[in-house]
Amino acid sequence: MAVPYFYSLRNLWTRRLTTALTAAGMALVVFVFAAMQMFASGLQETLVDTGSFDNVVVIRKAAVTEVQSGVERGQAALVEVQPEVAAGPGGRPLVAKELVVLITLPKRGTSKAANVQVRGVAPASLELRPQVHLVAGRMPRPGTAEIAAGQNIARRFQGAGLGETLRFALRDWAVVGVFDAGATGFDSEIWGDGDQMMQAFHRPVYSSVLLRLRDSGAFPALKARLEADPRLTVEAKRESRFYADQSEAMATFLRVFGAVLSVIFSVGAVLGAMITMYAAVANRTGEIGTLRTLGFSRASILAAFLLEAGLLGLLGGVAGLALASLLQLVTISTLNWQTFSELAFRFALTAPIAASSLGFSLGMGLAGGLLPAFRAASMNIVESLRAT
Repeated sequence: MAVPYFYSLRNLWTRRLTTALTAAGMALVVFVFAAMQMFASGLQETLVDTGSFDNVVVIRKAAVTEVQSGVERGQAALVEVQPEVAAGPGGRPLVAKELVVLITLPKRGTSKAANVQVRGVAPASLELRPQVHLVAGRMPRPGTAEIAAGQNIARRFQGAGLGETLRFALRDWAVVGVFDAGATGFDSEIWGDGDQMMQAFHRPVYSSVLLRLRDSGAFPALKARLEADPRLTVEAKRESRFYADQSEAMATFLRVFGAVLSVIFSVGAVLGAMITMYAAVANRTGEIGTLRTLGFSRASILAAFLLEAGLLGLLGGVAGLALASLLQLVTISTLNWQTFSELAFRFALTAPIAASSLGFSLGMGLAGGLLPAFRAASMNIVESLRAT
Protein backbone atom coordinates (compact mmCIF):
# COMPACT_ATOMS: atom_id res chain seq x y z
CA MET A 1 0.00 0.00 0.00
CA ALA A 2 1.47 3.36 -1.07
CA VAL A 3 1.41 6.54 1.01
CA PRO A 4 -0.84 9.17 -0.71
CA TYR A 5 0.97 11.92 -2.58
CA PHE A 6 -0.75 14.69 -0.66
CA TYR A 7 0.96 13.40 2.50
CA SER A 8 4.31 14.67 1.22
CA LEU A 9 2.82 17.94 -0.01
CA ARG A 10 1.11 18.53 3.35
CA ASN A 11 4.35 18.03 5.25
CA LEU A 12 6.19 20.54 3.05
CA TRP A 13 3.44 23.10 3.67
CA THR A 14 3.39 22.40 7.43
CA ARG A 15 7.12 23.20 7.59
CA ARG A 16 6.87 26.05 5.08
CA LEU A 17 9.52 28.29 6.67
CA THR A 18 12.11 25.50 6.70
CA THR A 19 10.97 24.43 3.25
CA ALA A 20 11.37 27.98 1.90
CA LEU A 21 14.86 28.40 3.36
CA THR A 22 16.09 25.05 2.04
CA ALA A 23 14.52 25.65 -1.37
CA ALA A 24 16.12 29.11 -1.50
CA GLY A 25 19.57 27.57 -1.06
CA MET A 26 18.89 25.15 -3.88
CA ALA A 27 17.48 27.95 -6.02
CA LEU A 28 20.75 29.88 -5.78
CA VAL A 29 22.73 26.83 -6.91
CA VAL A 30 20.35 26.24 -9.81
CA PHE A 31 20.58 29.92 -10.72
CA VAL A 32 24.38 29.67 -11.01
CA PHE A 33 24.11 26.41 -12.97
CA ALA A 34 21.50 27.77 -15.41
CA ALA A 35 23.18 31.18 -15.77
CA MET A 36 26.50 29.68 -16.87
CA GLN A 37 24.76 27.39 -19.35
CA MET A 38 22.70 30.33 -20.68
CA PHE A 39 25.88 32.42 -21.00
CA ALA A 40 27.53 29.76 -23.14
CA SER A 41 24.36 29.18 -25.16
CA GLY A 42 23.87 32.91 -25.81
CA LEU A 43 27.46 33.27 -26.97
CA GLN A 44 27.17 30.25 -29.25
CA GLU A 45 23.81 31.30 -30.70
CA THR A 46 25.11 34.80 -31.46
CA LEU A 47 28.10 33.50 -33.39
CA VAL A 48 26.30 30.60 -35.10
CA ASP A 49 23.49 32.90 -36.25
CA THR A 50 26.12 35.29 -37.63
CA GLY A 51 26.84 32.91 -40.50
CA SER A 52 24.66 31.71 -43.37
CA PHE A 53 24.66 28.08 -44.51
CA ASP A 54 24.70 29.10 -48.18
CA ASN A 55 27.67 31.44 -47.77
CA VAL A 56 31.29 30.30 -47.91
CA VAL A 57 34.21 32.01 -46.18
CA VAL A 58 37.61 31.59 -47.83
CA ILE A 59 40.61 32.37 -45.62
CA ARG A 60 44.31 31.60 -45.55
CA LYS A 61 45.07 27.96 -44.81
CA ALA A 62 45.58 27.28 -41.08
CA ALA A 63 44.14 30.69 -40.09
CA VAL A 64 41.50 30.46 -37.37
CA THR A 65 40.00 33.93 -37.73
CA GLU A 66 39.79 36.63 -40.37
CA VAL A 67 42.13 38.82 -38.32
CA GLN A 68 44.87 36.19 -38.68
CA SER A 69 44.16 35.55 -42.35
CA GLY A 70 45.57 37.03 -45.55
CA VAL A 71 44.29 36.33 -49.08
CA GLU A 72 46.30 37.89 -51.90
CA ARG A 73 44.49 39.83 -54.59
CA GLY A 74 45.37 37.31 -57.31
CA GLN A 75 44.06 34.45 -55.19
CA ALA A 76 40.88 36.36 -54.43
CA ALA A 77 40.34 36.86 -58.17
CA LEU A 78 40.65 33.10 -58.76
CA VAL A 79 38.08 32.40 -56.03
CA GLU A 80 35.69 34.92 -57.56
CA VAL A 81 35.45 33.09 -60.91
CA GLN A 82 34.67 29.61 -59.56
CA PRO A 83 31.62 28.04 -61.26
CA GLU A 84 29.82 27.37 -57.95
CA VAL A 85 29.57 31.12 -57.18
CA ALA A 86 26.04 32.53 -57.44
CA ALA A 87 25.32 35.49 -59.69
CA GLY A 88 23.74 38.66 -58.40
CA PRO A 89 21.92 41.50 -60.18
CA GLY A 90 23.42 42.18 -63.60
CA GLY A 91 25.17 38.82 -63.60
CA ARG A 92 28.01 39.94 -61.34
CA PRO A 93 29.34 37.29 -58.92
CA LEU A 94 27.99 37.46 -55.37
CA VAL A 95 31.44 37.84 -53.84
CA ALA A 96 32.76 40.22 -51.20
CA LYS A 97 36.50 40.63 -50.67
CA GLU A 98 36.87 42.02 -47.16
CA LEU A 99 39.45 43.27 -44.70
CA VAL A 100 39.11 42.69 -40.94
CA VAL A 101 41.29 44.49 -38.39
CA LEU A 102 41.15 45.32 -34.68
CA ILE A 103 41.20 48.79 -33.18
CA THR A 104 40.96 49.98 -29.58
CA LEU A 105 38.16 52.35 -28.57
CA PRO A 106 37.17 53.85 -25.20
CA LYS A 107 33.79 52.86 -23.78
CA ARG A 108 31.11 55.41 -22.99
CA GLY A 109 30.98 56.61 -19.40
CA THR A 110 34.32 55.07 -18.46
CA SER A 111 38.02 55.36 -19.14
CA LYS A 112 38.25 51.66 -20.04
CA ALA A 113 38.98 50.65 -23.62
CA ALA A 114 38.26 47.48 -25.57
CA ASN A 115 39.11 45.96 -28.92
CA VAL A 116 36.55 46.46 -31.68
CA GLN A 117 36.48 44.65 -34.99
CA VAL A 118 36.50 46.85 -38.11
CA ARG A 119 35.38 45.31 -41.40
CA GLY A 120 36.28 46.76 -44.76
CA VAL A 121 33.34 45.73 -46.93
CA ALA A 122 32.54 45.44 -50.63
CA PRO A 123 29.35 46.36 -52.53
CA ALA A 124 28.06 42.78 -52.20
CA SER A 125 28.68 42.54 -48.44
CA LEU A 126 25.24 43.78 -47.46
CA GLU A 127 23.50 41.57 -50.01
CA LEU A 128 25.35 38.52 -48.70
CA ARG A 129 24.13 39.28 -45.17
CA PRO A 130 20.37 39.86 -45.31
CA GLN A 131 20.15 39.92 -41.50
CA VAL A 132 21.92 43.29 -41.52
CA HIS A 133 19.71 46.33 -42.03
CA LEU A 134 20.00 50.03 -41.27
CA VAL A 135 18.18 51.46 -38.28
CA ALA A 136 19.50 55.01 -38.68
CA GLY A 137 21.37 57.03 -41.32
CA ARG A 138 22.78 55.32 -44.41
CA MET A 139 25.55 52.93 -45.43
CA PRO A 140 29.03 54.38 -46.18
CA ARG A 141 29.65 55.50 -49.76
CA PRO A 142 32.51 53.74 -51.61
CA GLY A 143 35.74 55.74 -51.79
CA THR A 144 34.99 57.86 -48.70
CA ALA A 145 36.13 57.92 -45.07
CA GLU A 146 32.64 57.03 -43.87
CA ILE A 147 31.67 54.17 -41.59
CA ALA A 148 28.56 52.50 -40.17
CA ALA A 149 28.49 51.03 -36.67
CA GLY A 150 26.62 48.03 -35.33
CA GLN A 151 24.06 49.10 -32.77
CA ASN A 152 25.97 47.51 -29.87
CA ILE A 153 29.09 49.47 -30.83
CA ALA A 154 27.16 52.72 -31.35
CA ARG A 155 25.60 52.39 -27.92
CA ARG A 156 28.67 51.32 -25.94
CA PHE A 157 31.66 53.19 -27.41
CA GLN A 158 32.61 56.86 -27.49
CA GLY A 159 32.39 58.50 -30.91
CA ALA A 160 30.58 55.56 -32.52
CA GLY A 161 27.07 57.05 -32.53
CA LEU A 162 25.32 58.45 -35.59
CA GLY A 163 26.79 61.81 -36.57
CA GLU A 164 29.91 61.36 -34.42
CA THR A 165 33.50 60.90 -35.57
CA LEU A 166 36.00 58.17 -34.80
CA ARG A 167 39.74 58.50 -35.27
CA PHE A 168 41.80 55.44 -36.10
CA ALA A 169 44.49 54.52 -38.65
CA LEU A 170 45.57 58.20 -38.64
CA ARG A 171 42.22 59.26 -40.17
CA ASP A 172 38.94 60.75 -39.03
CA TRP A 173 35.96 58.56 -39.94
CA ALA A 174 32.44 59.96 -40.00
CA VAL A 175 29.72 57.67 -38.61
CA VAL A 176 26.93 57.99 -41.18
CA GLY A 177 24.85 54.96 -40.24
CA VAL A 178 23.89 52.52 -37.49
CA PHE A 179 22.81 49.00 -38.40
CA ASP A 180 21.06 46.15 -36.66
CA ALA A 181 22.37 42.67 -37.45
CA GLY A 182 19.63 40.72 -35.69
CA ALA A 183 21.56 39.94 -32.47
CA THR A 184 24.48 38.41 -34.40
CA GLY A 185 28.19 39.10 -34.14
CA PHE A 186 27.98 41.83 -36.80
CA ASP A 187 26.24 44.04 -34.22
CA SER A 188 29.67 44.33 -32.60
CA GLU A 189 31.49 45.53 -35.73
CA ILE A 190 32.24 48.75 -37.60
CA TRP A 191 31.88 48.69 -41.40
CA GLY A 192 33.54 50.91 -43.97
CA ASP A 193 34.71 50.84 -47.58
CA GLY A 194 37.20 47.99 -48.05
CA ASP A 195 39.59 49.85 -50.37
CA GLN A 196 39.76 52.85 -48.02
CA MET A 197 40.41 50.56 -45.06
CA MET A 198 43.23 48.77 -46.88
CA GLN A 199 44.89 52.08 -47.69
CA ALA A 200 44.47 53.43 -44.17
CA PHE A 201 45.84 50.31 -42.49
CA HIS A 202 48.50 49.71 -45.16
CA ARG A 203 47.21 46.20 -45.85
CA PRO A 204 48.03 44.86 -49.34
CA VAL A 205 45.92 41.69 -48.91
CA TYR A 206 42.34 40.86 -48.04
CA SER A 207 41.43 39.05 -44.83
CA SER A 208 38.78 36.86 -46.41
CA VAL A 209 36.60 36.28 -49.43
CA LEU A 210 32.89 35.73 -48.82
CA LEU A 211 30.73 34.20 -51.55
CA ARG A 212 27.23 32.85 -52.05
CA LEU A 213 26.83 29.34 -53.48
CA ARG A 214 24.76 28.87 -56.61
CA ASP A 215 23.66 25.53 -55.16
CA SER A 216 24.10 24.71 -51.46
CA GLY A 217 25.06 21.13 -52.31
CA ALA A 218 28.00 22.32 -54.41
CA PHE A 219 30.11 23.20 -51.37
CA PRO A 220 32.16 19.94 -51.22
CA ALA A 221 33.22 20.32 -54.88
CA LEU A 222 34.18 23.98 -54.39
CA LYS A 223 36.11 23.23 -51.20
CA ALA A 224 38.02 20.35 -52.80
CA ARG A 225 38.98 22.39 -55.87
CA LEU A 226 40.12 25.48 -53.95
CA GLU A 227 42.17 23.56 -51.40
CA ALA A 228 43.80 21.36 -54.06
CA ASP A 229 44.74 24.23 -56.39
CA PRO A 230 48.55 24.75 -56.16
CA ARG A 231 48.11 28.45 -56.95
CA LEU A 232 46.08 28.94 -53.76
CA THR A 233 46.97 28.69 -50.08
CA VAL A 234 43.40 28.92 -48.79
CA GLU A 235 40.73 26.84 -47.13
CA ALA A 236 36.96 27.16 -47.47
CA LYS A 237 34.32 26.82 -44.76
CA ARG A 238 30.60 27.33 -44.71
CA GLU A 239 30.03 30.66 -43.00
CA SER A 240 27.82 29.09 -40.32
CA ARG A 241 30.54 26.53 -39.49
CA PHE A 242 33.24 29.21 -39.53
CA TYR A 243 31.53 31.26 -36.79
CA ALA A 244 30.44 28.20 -34.82
CA ASP A 245 34.09 27.13 -34.56
CA GLN A 246 34.96 30.49 -33.02
CA SER A 247 32.51 29.94 -30.14
CA GLU A 248 33.31 26.30 -29.43
CA ALA A 249 36.30 26.67 -27.11
CA MET A 250 34.84 29.42 -24.95
CA ALA A 251 31.38 27.85 -24.77
CA THR A 252 32.86 24.51 -23.70
CA PHE A 253 34.97 26.18 -21.01
CA LEU A 254 31.95 28.08 -19.65
CA ARG A 255 29.80 24.96 -19.49
CA VAL A 256 32.49 22.93 -17.73
CA PHE A 257 33.33 25.79 -15.35
CA GLY A 258 29.63 26.31 -14.57
CA ALA A 259 29.11 22.62 -13.91
CA VAL A 260 32.13 22.38 -11.58
CA LEU A 261 31.10 25.55 -9.72
CA SER A 262 27.53 24.28 -9.36
CA VAL A 263 28.66 20.90 -8.04
CA ILE A 264 30.79 22.64 -5.40
CA PHE A 265 27.89 24.88 -4.33
CA SER A 266 25.45 21.97 -4.45
CA VAL A 267 27.28 20.25 -1.58
CA GLY A 268 25.98 22.93 0.77
CA ALA A 269 22.48 22.72 -0.70
CA VAL A 270 22.41 18.91 -0.34
CA LEU A 271 23.56 19.16 3.28
CA GLY A 272 20.80 21.71 3.91
CA ALA A 273 18.21 19.39 2.40
CA MET A 274 19.58 16.47 4.43
CA ILE A 275 19.35 18.42 7.69
CA THR A 276 15.80 19.48 6.83
CA MET A 277 14.73 15.92 6.04
CA TYR A 278 16.41 14.46 9.15
CA ALA A 279 14.53 17.03 11.24
CA ALA A 280 11.30 16.01 9.51
CA VAL A 281 11.95 12.35 10.34
CA ALA A 282 12.74 13.16 13.99
CA ASN A 283 9.56 15.23 14.38
CA ARG A 284 7.36 12.56 12.82
CA THR A 285 8.65 9.41 14.54
CA GLY A 286 5.26 8.56 16.03
CA GLU A 287 3.53 9.37 12.77
CA ILE A 288 5.84 6.95 10.93
CA GLY A 289 5.02 4.23 13.50
CA THR A 290 1.30 4.83 12.99
CA LEU A 291 1.68 4.50 9.22
CA ARG A 292 3.53 1.21 9.65
CA THR A 293 0.81 -0.03 12.02
CA LEU A 294 -1.84 0.80 9.43
CA GLY A 295 -0.12 -1.50 6.97
CA PHE A 296 2.15 0.81 4.98
CA SER A 297 5.36 -0.98 4.02
CA ARG A 298 8.92 0.18 4.51
CA ALA A 299 9.17 0.76 0.75
CA SER A 300 6.14 3.07 0.76
CA ILE A 301 7.58 5.07 3.69
CA LEU A 302 10.88 5.33 1.81
CA ALA A 303 9.08 6.46 -1.35
CA ALA A 304 7.04 9.08 0.56
CA PHE A 305 10.12 10.71 2.07
CA LEU A 306 12.02 10.59 -1.22
CA LEU A 307 9.03 12.20 -2.94
CA GLU A 308 9.06 14.94 -0.32
CA ALA A 309 12.78 15.54 -0.86
CA GLY A 310 12.31 15.50 -4.63
CA LEU A 311 9.50 18.05 -4.43
CA LEU A 312 11.71 20.22 -2.24
CA GLY A 313 14.44 20.05 -4.88
CA LEU A 314 12.04 20.83 -7.73
CA LEU A 315 10.65 23.79 -5.80
CA GLY A 316 14.15 25.22 -5.53
CA GLY A 317 14.82 24.38 -9.18
CA VAL A 318 11.74 26.20 -10.45
CA ALA A 319 12.59 29.26 -8.35
CA GLY A 320 16.22 29.29 -9.52
CA LEU A 321 15.23 28.81 -13.15
CA ALA A 322 12.65 31.60 -12.95
CA LEU A 323 15.33 33.91 -11.56
CA ALA A 324 17.80 32.89 -14.26
CA SER A 325 15.24 33.50 -17.02
CA LEU A 326 15.30 37.22 -16.16
CA LEU A 327 18.89 37.34 -17.44
CA GLN A 328 17.49 37.11 -20.97
CA LEU A 329 16.52 40.78 -20.63
CA VAL A 330 20.18 41.77 -20.17
CA THR A 331 22.72 42.39 -22.94
CA ILE A 332 26.32 41.87 -21.88
CA SER A 333 29.67 42.07 -23.60
CA THR A 334 32.71 39.87 -23.32
CA LEU A 335 35.99 39.21 -25.07
CA ASN A 336 35.82 36.82 -27.99
CA TRP A 337 38.77 34.52 -27.27
CA GLN A 338 39.36 33.80 -30.94
CA THR A 339 39.36 37.36 -32.30
CA PHE A 340 40.20 39.25 -29.05
CA SER A 341 37.46 41.74 -29.88
CA GLU A 342 34.42 42.92 -27.97
CA LEU A 343 31.30 40.80 -28.52
CA ALA A 344 27.86 41.73 -27.17
CA PHE A 345 25.12 39.13 -26.76
CA ARG A 346 22.22 38.03 -24.56
CA PHE A 347 21.77 35.04 -22.28
CA ALA A 348 19.75 32.32 -24.01
CA LEU A 349 17.44 29.98 -22.10
CA THR A 350 16.72 26.83 -24.11
CA ALA A 351 14.58 23.76 -23.40
CA PRO A 352 17.65 21.53 -22.78
CA ILE A 353 19.03 24.06 -20.28
CA ALA A 354 15.69 24.23 -18.46
CA ALA A 355 15.44 20.43 -18.37
CA SER A 356 19.01 19.94 -17.15
CA SER A 357 18.56 22.64 -14.46
CA LEU A 358 15.38 21.01 -13.13
CA GLY A 359 17.05 17.60 -13.30
CA PHE A 360 20.02 18.98 -11.36
CA SER A 361 17.73 20.41 -8.66
CA LEU A 362 15.76 17.17 -8.44
CA GLY A 363 19.05 15.29 -8.01
CA MET A 364 20.09 17.62 -5.19
CA GLY A 365 16.78 17.07 -3.42
CA LEU A 366 16.92 13.28 -3.75
CA ALA A 367 20.57 13.19 -2.67
CA GLY A 368 19.72 15.20 0.43
CA GLY A 369 16.68 13.08 1.27
CA LEU A 370 18.10 9.63 0.60
CA LEU A 371 19.69 8.93 4.00
CA PRO A 372 16.83 10.45 6.02
CA ALA A 373 14.36 8.41 3.95
CA PHE A 374 16.25 5.19 4.73
CA ARG A 375 16.26 6.22 8.39
CA ALA A 376 12.49 6.65 8.36
CA ALA A 377 11.88 3.37 6.54
CA SER A 378 14.11 1.37 8.88
CA MET A 379 12.41 2.52 12.11
CA ASN A 380 11.04 -0.14 14.43
CA ILE A 381 7.26 0.08 14.77
CA VAL A 382 7.18 -0.38 18.54
CA GLU A 383 9.96 2.14 19.21
CA SER A 384 8.29 4.65 16.88
CA LEU A 385 4.95 4.38 18.72
CA ARG A 386 6.66 4.79 22.11
CA ALA A 387 8.04 8.12 20.89
CA THR A 388 4.54 9.60 20.54
